[in-house]
Amino acid sequence: MSTSAPVRRPPARPGRVLLHVFLAGSALAWLAPLLWALFSALRPYRETSAKGYVSWPDTLNLDNFTHAFEQSDMAHYLGNTLLIAVPAVLLTLFLSSCVAFHVSRFDARLNLALLLVFTAGNLLPQQVIITPLYRLYLLTDLPGITASGKLYDSALGLVLIHVAFQSGFCVFVLSNYMRTLPHELTEAALVDGASVWRLYWQITLPLCRPAMAALATLLSIWIYNDFFWALVLISTGRDMPITSALNNLSGQYFTDPNLVAAGALLTAIPTLIVYFALQRQFVNGLTLGAGKG
Repeated sequence: MSTSAPVRRPPARPGRVLLHVFLAGSALAWLAPLLWALFSALRPYRETSAKGYVSWPDTLNLDNFTHAFEQSDMAHYLGNTLLIAVPAVLLTLFLSSCVAFHVSRFDARLNLALLLVFTAGNLLPQQVIITPLYRLYLLTDLPGITASGKLYDSALGLVLIHVAFQSGFCVFVLSNYMRTLPHELTEAALVDGASVWRLYWQITLPLCRPAMAALATLLSIWIYNDFFWALVLISTGRDMPITSALNNLSGQYFTDPNLVAAGALLTAIPTLIVYFALQRQFVNGLTLGAGKG
C-alpha cells in the first residue's frame, strides 16, 4: 500500500500578504459605517445617551425599525418612489435602446454627432440648468394630466427629468454593446424581409439582456436615491419620494439619531433587493466582452 507524500504549499510571498491585508482593511473600512449604523439602530436612545455610543449594549431590539417605519409613513413615500422610478427606468431603457440601435446598426452621417450629443448631455452638471428648468416647469401647463395642473410639482416632471439625464449614459453603453453583435444577423434578417421594428425588438434586443439588466440595476439605484430633483421640482410634501421620509423623523427640538439610522437602513432595503435579484445579469453585463479584442 503506497502513501502519497503530503503536498507542500509554497511559502506566501510578502507582496501577496500585503495585498490581502490591504483588501481586508479596505473591505472593513467600507463596511464600518454600515455596521455602526446597524449597531446604533438596534439600541434604544436612552441607553446610548446614558452610556455613550462606544459601549457594550444591554438591549438590542427592532423597536427603532418599527417606530421609524410608522413615524415616517414610509409605505406612502415608497409608493411615491415606485411611481417615479419604475416608469423612469422602463422609459429610459426603451428610448436609449432605440437610439443605440439606430446609431450602431445603421450607417448614417449623423450617427456620430447624435451619439456625441447624448454623451455630452450626460456630462452636463445638474446645478447648471436648475434655474431655467425650474422656470420652464412652472410655465408648462398640463390641465387634467397632473394634480397640480403644471409640469412642476408632479411625478411626471420627475420621470421626464430622470429620463433626460440618464439617457446619455445608457445610449453610450448600449451602442457600444450593440456594435459587438454580428452584423450578419442584421443582414440575414433584412434578406428574409424583416422590418426595422422586428429587427430591433425580436433580434437585437434579446441579445442585449445582460447590458439591459446591468443598466436597469444602476438606474433603479440612482433614481431611487435621488433627492436633488425631488427637492427642487416637488413642493407638496406628501408627493415627495422616500428619500424625504427621513425628514419626518427629525423633530423641531430633538432628533433621535438611532431612529434616523433605522430609517436610513429601511430605505436601503429596496435597492438591495433589486441588486440581488439582478446580480447575475448585472455581473454578466459588466464583464461580457471584456476578453474581446
